[in-house]
Amino acid sequence: MKAVGYRKSLPLDDPQSLFDFEADKPEPKGRDIRVAVKAISANPVDYKVRKRAEPKDGDIKILGFDAAGVIDAVGPDVTLFKTGDEVYYAGSILRQGTNSEFHLVDERIVGAKPKSLSFEQAAALPLTSITAWELLFDRLGAVPGGTAEPRSLLITGGAGGVGSILIQLARRLTGLTVIATATRPESKAWCLELGAHAVIDHSKPMKEQIEALKLPPVGMIASLTASDQHYKALADIIAPQGRFGLIDDPPEFNISVFKGKAASIHWESMFTRSSFQTADMIAQHHLLNDVASLIDKGVLRTTLDKSFGTINAANLKKAHALLESGQSRGKIVLTGW
Repeated sequence: MKAVGYRKSLPLDDPQSLFDFEADKPEPKGRDIRVAVKAISANPVDYKVRKRAEPKDGDIKILGFDAAGVIDAVGPDVTLFKTGDEVYYAGSILRQGTNSEFHLVDERIVGAKPKSLSFEQAAALPLTSITAWELLFDRLGAVPGGTAEPRSLLITGGAGGVGSILIQLARRLTGLTVIATATRPESKAWCLELGAHAVIDHSKPMKEQIEALKLPPVGMIASLTASDQHYKALADIIAPQGRFGLIDDPPEFNISVFKGKAASIHWESMFTRSSFQTADMIAQHHLLNDVASLIDKGVLRTTLDKSFGTINAANLKKAHALLESGQSRGKIVLTGW
């Protein structure tokens, strides 16, 4: 089968940073399904793994997490799916990735593809939807149902992949007032289009901008990018007894600045359930099915922004480069082989 991988952690301008190669088609065991991959999307975790995780003994590492495709084989213990089913999912960080024609994944972290979306549109959703959903409801404790709440949710980096679905989830499924941050005019417009009540500029003092909005106090903060740069300012903004959630890896993060307000700190990693085979691992199957239902009902929309062509090393390098620049919005998708 065709695949894209790397042997060494190298800068993108090196020809070996990502390369096309032929690999053996994997065989499903246990609860694994084998998916004929039709489309993938690129995420910041892809380039972070490429930079930090060098394969051992000259092995080739296949990157990629998001995928949409068709099941072509199932393991003996599979009960949730059958051959021919169309699915979408975000995979596991402990296994070979989705930048391959065929891919193995545990059925408990897979959802039925939204019927109203193409494979390309569906591939944009899994990783960011799981991250946003778990962050909003499992970590920050937002209450679904749409009942008006006397609090605001502040999302830093609202135009990114996670922010693009988090804005929609918070606006459509809760009663929170949604405030996003963005710096470029096109990113601000994107956040408003997705449902943010207001957008502020995180490159300027944020507290003054928040106060000028005269909206409910910021009881929840979703810090999606550059947490090390913003957390002190965000600690000044968060309401007493608020909740602060983050998804990135800040090189410096001193939680003591939140102590005076008795704010709680919550980390979200959508790979936790699959990495540790938690008892509630199947929650991600149900979550993705719920997202698919909301998509098909028109409550949520795909966050696909750019299509970079077929799945190959050259196009994946372009996707990694855009993600590394910090200038992307929504999701980047590659389709077909």
